Amino acid sequence: MTDRVTAIRAELEPIMASLDLSVYDLTLTGGDRPTLAVLVDRDGGVDLDAIETATRTISAALDAMDPMRGRYLLEVSSPGLERPLRTAAHFAAALDEVITLKARDGEGHLQRVRGTLVGSDGAALTIRTDTGEVTVALDVVEQARTVFVWGPAPKPGKGSRPGRKKEVAAR
Repeated sequence: MTDRVTAIRAELEPIMASLDLSVYDLTLTGGDRPTLAVLVDRDGGVDLDAIETATRTISAALDAMDPMRGRYLLEVSSPGLERPLRTAAHFAAALDEVITLKARDGEGHLQRVRGTLVGSDGAALTIRTDTGEVTVALDVVEQARTVFVWGPAPKPGKGSRPGRKKEVAAR
């Protein structure tokens, strides 16, 4: 995290706490017109009203701080079902969830791992895959996120067929 991102996060965290929200993640990307993406969360998730209030509040706070010269885009959203994992705290909160990640091995090759996160000690992750457990150092992880797992597949059956009339009970 850059000094500017750290400073912005430090300013926004108490403001979001006053709204019963937390700053899950904050990133600054782009060139000519940078984008500041703020992910906010709370126990039980956030709704559109909370996002709207957070956006207005963050915008006013940034106007007062003036952390960036010129124009920039502000994006405020929730982390979503498949949330990004970037910090040791993110991984610790995702224990027993299915995750996918990309990491560089010792030779610089990109390695993809998908499985259930069964351990996270702040320095390394332990992931149970279909072929066994894999340990990955946290500092070589380039990208990671949780994976939403759909429920079991429906049982095979007759189901409805296109073009076939459905029977409707008379009222």
